This record gives sequence, C-alpha cells and structure tokens, in this order.
Amino acid sequence: MTVRVMLISPAMNAALREARFAGDSPLDASGLRQARSAAGAVPAADRCLRGPSLRCAATADALGLRSDPEPALRDWEMGRWSGARLTEVSADEPDGVTAWLTDPSAAPHGGESLLELCARVGAWLDSSHGRQHGSHGSDGSHGSHRSDEGHAGDGGPVLAVAEPAVIRAATVHALELPPQAFWRLDVAPLTVTELSGRSGRWNLRCGRPLSPESGN
Repeated sequence: MTVRVMLISPAMNAALREARFAGDSPLDASGLRQARSAAGAVPAADRCLRGPSLRCAATADALGLRSDPEPALRDWEMGRWSGARLTEVSADEPDGVTAWLTDPSAAPHGGESLLELCARVGAWLDSSHGRQHGSHGSDGSHGSHRSDEGHAGDGGPVLAVAEPAVIRAATVHALELPPQAFWRLDVAPLTVTELSGRSGRWNLRCGRPLSPESGN
C-alpha cells in the first residue's frame, strides 16, 4: 500500500527563536499571523494529526485544521535540558553536549537519544498506513477532508503538524540515512515535508514553504 504523509513544521515562537531544548510555549503574535496567512495553502488530507505541544496545537488551529493529537509525534525528550537554551547547556555541560552531538546513542540529558527518537518516529511512520482511519480534515478551503474519495485503508493522505526534530527524524528513517545526517537537515517554520511510499521504500519531497503561492 502506498501512503502519503505530509509533515508541517510549526510556526515560529519564542522557544524556537531562542534555540531552547524542547521548549514549549504558544505562538507569539508574529507566528500566529504567519500561520493564519498560510491557511489557504494547506494540502488536502483524509486525516489530520499534530504533535501534543502547545505550538503544534496553536499552529494547527491557526491553519484551520481539525487535528487529533498524536503522542508518537511529541518533541525530542530532553530530560533535564528541557526548556534550557543551547548556549546555557553548552557552558554548564560541554562534555555532555559534545556527546549528544557526536554519539547517536548518547542521552546525557536523561531523555531520549537520537537513535531512540528516530526509532520512535520511524515506528509511527512505518505504521502510518494502519492509522489512516476516519476523516478529520481541515475546514472550508483549507484542505477539506475527502471522505468520498476513499477511506484510510485505501492509503488516503495524512497531514501532521510536527516538531522540526520529529520531521528530521522521520526523514532520516524514511531514507535510511546514517543517524548523523540528522544534524545536516534544516526544517524551517511552516514548511511541508512530504514522504510517500511504504515501510522500507519511501520517497521524499523536501520542505517547501507553506504559503498561498505554493499551492497544494
């Protein structure tokens, strides 16, 4: 079965702007405006999901999506580093940060290692064909659901608002990249990364801006 999974990164907020580890906060005024202005460019999908963070929820709402929270799409678990800035942790625990950046199995913060993150997101991606049930699309012209064009079991597209780290992990898993490639992937706010195929054979459409000019 061929599956189409479209991953939208959340709009900018203070935690993303300040490079905080898994820092969660609502969208600021600028991010909210940008998400609302992009609502008309949201691709159509048979089911809409989102990560459980405040910024993913706020982005999904601003885009006009009726989305279900998906625990498997939660942000990278950073243990005691959660909420701290990278610069702060680098000053306090330089050896820990070095291990975190160079050893995919290391979890000096007490949370998830990079390998564990990729495994968790990869398991969700590979089982995504089994999760495509129901019809929870967006409202109006914002990618409305299409229950008359087939149902989840027929491989209808899934749309998910997910954290940048989750999207990077999904890309690493889908393309069978070495874990260190994670650090070479950039995911800008309000971009769409599309994966299509099935477990063991995914194709990638790299992130494109979610803007009215980009189309579906």
